[in-house]
Amino acid sequence: MLIDRPQYWHHLEQWKDKSVIKVVIGVRRCGKSTLLELFARHLIDTGTPKDHIISINLESLGNESLLEYHKLYDTILSRCEDDGKGDSGGKYYVMLDEIQNVPEFQKVLDSLQTHHNIDLYVTGSNATMLSGTLATLISGRYVEISVTPLSFAEYRSAAPKDETVQRTWSRYLYEGSFPAIHELNGNNSLIDDYLEGILNTILVKDVVQRSGTSRTATLDALTRYMFDNIGNLTTPRSIANAMTSLNAKVSAPTVSSYLEALNSAFILYPVSRYDIKGKRIFRQERKYYGVDMGMRRILCSGRVRDTERILENIVFLELKRRNREVYIGQGSNGAIDFVTNGTNGPAYYQVCESVHNPETLERELSSFRGVDDNYPKSLITLDDELPTEHNGIRQVYALDWLLE
Repeated sequence: MLIDRPQYWHHLEQWKDKSVIKVVIGVRRCGKSTLLELFARHLIDTGTPKDHIISINLESLGNESLLEYHKLYDTILSRCEDDGKGDSGGKYYVMLDEIQNVPEFQKVLDSLQTHHNIDLYVTGSNATMLSGTLATLISGRYVEISVTPLSFAEYRSAAPKDETVQRTWSRYLYEGSFPAIHELNGNNSLIDDYLEGILNTILVKDVVQRSGTSRTATLDALTRYMFDNIGNLTTPRSIANAMTSLNAKVSAPTVSSYLEALNSAFILYPVSRYDIKGKRIFRQERKYYGVDMGMRRILCSGRVRDTERILENIVFLELKRRNREVYIGQGSNGAIDFVTNGTNGPAYYQVCESVHNPETLERELSSFRGVDDNYPKSLITLDDELPTEHNGIRQVYALDWLLE
């Protein structure tokens, strides 16, 4: 089942035929390959000949011989009609899935980019390997397109037509947002097995193998701890102390190393604090959010709980999709859950499960009052009410906001 993801393939369309490498990054099984497949279909529908789309999955056993970079390069060129110095064969769209599996892959990309008749797209599941290598060797000649699992709007688009929004939301929290979940027809046993399989693959292939560490009980315990503490301000030292108190003794340097590997595998997202008045970023304390709430359920107690923190995590992922830059705000009247920095300037967001209690509403609104500017301010809750305003601060129902 292919779920349309227009936000992403429209982004690819904007970069089509531009002389930069399009690097699609994100956690395993989030839909990167499907995105390229959808984009390839779009190219065909708009007139590109099928034989001008060269798509190679570098995790397929059938392409194992292409993991040698000379072989991969020669194979791609053999499917193009000219030597790349002109356009006699027309434009070729080369799509390489999981490029980080090819040792010295940057040599292939660097060489292919010199061919004027090749438009190059690659996917990868490890940020450090891709970004570090590309930034060093082909700086300024690539653009990153960060992909996450399904947004709630995308998940809703694949839900049964007669299902209520609230029921879809409940399934979204329980099952998670990986696209293939929709093929499992609500079978909880299969869903759990599938999520555990993704988690194990990420930890082995994208954390352990890529970072050069070994998989230990400490890594597994840290992963569970971080998902259980989404949205908490932390440092490697405070995490190490907390885990040690739970009989999982670990040092701060080890925590820092593992966190970097988990971030690079896109299983966790670190968010820094932003001083709104001083316009500066504090990099010592951070919050961490998980890539998927179904995976959190598997890692933690097996139950959907902590609804407010789960909502905060989902809002963070949505803001990242829409704005890319997301920070934790620190104003003169206290913390603001999120600050984004988009093309139209900053915007501010508070997230709360319910503000029916007047004291809770006042607490959430008071943080905004310390922000002395006229940029948008939104309070996102699970109170199923029509949008309202509190002296210019917009209050909106979370499911409506997620479906905008």
